[in-house]
Amino acid sequence: MVSSNDDLRRALDRVGEMPYGSGQIAAVEQVIQQADAAGDDEVAFAARMLATTAYVYGGEPARSFVTFSWCLADFDNKPRPWHNRYRHNLLWYFKYMVNGLLAFPEVPLHRATAVLDDMERRYREGGHSLQAVYKMRHRVARHLGADDEAEEWYRRWTTTPRDELSDCAGCDPSTQIDYLAGTGRDEEAVALAEPVLAGRLSCTEQPQGVLSALLMPYLRTGRREEARQAHLRAYRRHRGNLADLWDIGDHITFCVVTGNEVRGLELLERHIDWLDRAPSPAAAMMFAASGALLLGRLDTSGRGELTVRRRAYGERPAAEVPVGVLAGELTEHARRVAARFDERNGTANQSAAVSRRLALTPVGDYLPLSATVRRPAPAGATPAGATGPAPAAEPVLPVRPRVPLDLPATATPTELLDLADDAWRTDRDDDLVTVLAAFDERFADREHEPLVAARRLEFTAVERHRADDVAGAVAVNREAVQRYRQVPDPLREQVVTSRLAVLLALTGEPEEALALAGPATAYLAEHGSGAQRAAAHDRHSVVLAETGRGEEALAAADRAAAEATDADDPHLTARLALRRVRLLELLDRPAEAGEAALRARDLYRELGLAEPYTVACLGYANSLDDPARAVEAYDEALRAATADLQLPVRIGRARALVAGNRAAEAVEDLVEAVAICVERDIVDGAAMLRWELADAYRRAGRAVEAAEAAEEAIGALDRLGQQADADRCRHMLVGVYLSLGEQEMALTLLDELAENLDGPDNLPHRAQVLEEAGQILYNQDRDNVAAQRFAAAAAAYQTAGLRLDELRARRREIAALSWAGDPEAALAAMARADALAASLPVESVGQTGAGADQPFDESGAAGSGGGVDPDPGSDGSEQSADGSGHGHGHGHGHGHENGDEDGPGGPALRWERAMVAETGARALLAAGRETDALDRLAGVADRLRSIEAFGEASQVDLLVGELLVRLGRPGDAEPLLRGTLGGLPEQSPLSRQAAWWLAESLTALGREEEADALRTAYALNVDE
Repeated sequence: MVSSNDDLRRALDRVGEMPYGSGQIAAVEQVIQQADAAGDDEVAFAARMLATTAYVYGGEPARSFVTFSWCLADFDNKPRPWHNRYRHNLLWYFKYMVNGLLAFPEVPLHRATAVLDDMERRYREGGHSLQAVYKMRHRVARHLGADDEAEEWYRRWTTTPRDELSDCAGCDPSTQIDYLAGTGRDEEAVALAEPVLAGRLSCTEQPQGVLSALLMPYLRTGRREEARQAHLRAYRRHRGNLADLWDIGDHITFCVVTGNEVRGLELLERHIDWLDRAPSPAAAMMFAASGALLLGRLDTSGRGELTVRRRAYGERPAAEVPVGVLAGELTEHARRVAARFDERNGTANQSAAVSRRLALTPVGDYLPLSATVRRPAPAGATPAGATGPAPAAEPVLPVRPRVPLDLPATATPTELLDLADDAWRTDRDDDLVTVLAAFDERFADREHEPLVAARRLEFTAVERHRADDVAGAVAVNREAVQRYRQVPDPLREQVVTSRLAVLLALTGEPEEALALAGPATAYLAEHGSGAQRAAAHDRHSVVLAETGRGEEALAAADRAAAEATDADDPHLTARLALRRVRLLELLDRPAEAGEAALRARDLYRELGLAEPYTVACLGYANSLDDPARAVEAYDEALRAATADLQLPVRIGRARALVAGNRAAEAVEDLVEAVAICVERDIVDGAAMLRWELADAYRRAGRAVEAAEAAEEAIGALDRLGQQADADRCRHMLVGVYLSLGEQEMALTLLDELAENLDGPDNLPHRAQVLEEAGQILYNQDRDNVAAQRFAAAAAAYQTAGLRLDELRARRREIAALSWAGDPEAALAAMARADALAASLPVESVGQTGAGADQPFDESGAAGSGGGVDPDPGSDGSEQSADGSGHGHGHGHGHGHENGDEDGPGGPALRWERAMVAETGARALLAAGRETDALDRLAGVADRLRSIEAFGEASQVDLLVGELLVRLGRPGDAEPLLRGTLGGLPEQSPLSRQAAWWLAESLTALGREEEADALRTAYALNVDE
């Protein structure tokens, strides 16, 4: 419970720092109750003013009517000194009331118009512009469907001068754009938006309001990419806000009219349960109409089997509702609410609006909203978004005319099997399939002699293996070995035995594989032909490699290559060359692997075989350290790649481009790679590649796409149970959100991470994300909440044994509490930090752990699907820990925070101790204890200079000079401040501050001319 009026005010300040939503609403209601109980009329009034805004933006506008009416009555009937501070806000809130009252059909229309009349009266009496009043009158006319009146009020609204009570530079145009679009003036709407979007919009409702209003104008005027970007950017801002349910419905509608019903269904499922707590009947009506439009389209287009999951609510149980059924329910809901509005208004305008939405049809062709989502293409067509191999000026491989396969009608079973052997040896897979099909068709009913039956079994094993039935291939090969033993044919028996050994090695049976491979190879080496000897050593090398004997495998491969010289078989020679590449890669000998790959590439170029040629090109590209050369090698592979090899080539090329700081070029390859994984149902590979794509978008400065891809990746990784990967992707996404200005989203994600990392093995990372959340809050001037995060981070660092990181977090806690206006808490935090700093001798401090200079590991672990092994990495770094960008005026760098030049922790600890002293001095200054603050800084600047932290030393000198002036010692302050100012770079943010205090010291010394000259030189206003 709050114990005093000061505590009440601090509690109200903390509530004001909270994000909009149910949490803030509950907190402000508690303050109202406590203020009423304490008889604190000022806090009671201020809390209800805050509650009015909290209700409007937290999705409960009906409750704002009560708090606003209370405040208005208190303002009118019991004038108090503090009321004047809230006069502007009270007049502003009239706009909330008019909009809110219109949105509830149970509120009589005359009540809304009476509030609007009262608004106009007060604006006139206060000498304010009526621009905002005319906007509200336009709003009422549009709601009623009074077109002529709406147009007249629009004219007066847009031609009346703006003032401080006008809506912001984004919200006014948003409503204008919506009106222009609704009256068919799309080009005017777009033209109006251009200067607005070019400016800086920081209102709670912008820029998402402008962008949402532009969706249909952009589409209808052919600005399809602008429409796509507007949807992606705006929906991101809307999706977390219950108050924006109407706007979310507009985005579902946009998905329908652009052919993105699947994405629309995703949005609907995400928000359908918000209907149960819709901010207003009007928002519920339009959201329901949008949902009905979407579901009806799905149902009538042959996708009626789809369902929408609805959570339990009241007496309604949780259920999977078919889209057709839910479409009917939502249509009925929208029309029922519209009828209530029309009954109140005496018009049919709202029912007409619902009908227009339900009747919408696609605008233009399909507009892909996600780069990695393809629509099914007609047979033989190139899928939308597929780029295929990069075009080449000339063929990479020589064009070899295909020799027609000759299958004589009189061919015997043995002759057909000989043709199959030749097709297999020369990598003509299609011919092999054709020959075996002919064999089975012609001789399926014949009982073959044992040798023919055994040979056909060999090929049956091949067929099973290629169908990914390795166990079946093993069984068939065992049978073939027995058949050859019965013939007998010891050479063929040992050939098949060595193949069986390979399959056993691949299926995790190393002991039997080795037991079979060695003797089979020895027999064939003694009795086989050159080709058989080479192939036997080759298969033995595979078995050795699969059982972890890489060097022996390479030696066996070398023996195979030597034997192949007698075989005069270029296909065998090429296969062996490619095998050598893989073995050298396995042994991590990239230079030799690259040389081997070039030889294999040249051999397969001569043979004109695209697939192994591409594999060889990949081997060469993978061996290169130089990203530019690697990209060239991947380009060569891409020009020859068959469909089966597009995925690894795209992935490799993308990574080379990212490594070469060409992330923007890598995007296309990663988009294609994700699409391929989706089409082939490689779920884990698609998830990891979406993460990699998000990182490429981030590096390329395409933050919106980065966020979309990362969110998709996180959802997929969570579904796969890969929480560690999902959390690393979440951490990357935090930085993306911050670059988009979506700070609340970033904070929410950091809170999720902190919860996910709540385990003993994850304490350093949990502490880090808590500290990062504190920094964001601190930069937002939400200092009370920031202090809580810093304290939690310090506790986690303490438990993890990372004492220097703990000290940094304690220091930040002091700063946040000081700026929060809670000097007692700040000084208590200072005492904790001092005790910790004193307990850390230099020799006992190890390297810091997962603090802000050693960011959360965002690199991707190897994916298990599709050979995908992304490593997105991160270039994240700590934001200024001590106020840079905070608006409180005392920021600096910290280049020595993790230094380790004089033994473990030395410079880092000295830097941190010095900065704890400086931050504590500021807390003492805020508490009015200037002398203690000055004593605390003795020798601190010199210690900082001893570790070359010159910027921080200047900051401390400046603070010492300020304290000396405050303590009436200008003679001591003047030389210190003059030296500090002279040592600062001309553009340093500290220069004006140093000049200010130097001028103050000169004035105190009676040297007014020098002081005035200094103020003039630095453009200092004496009243600053």
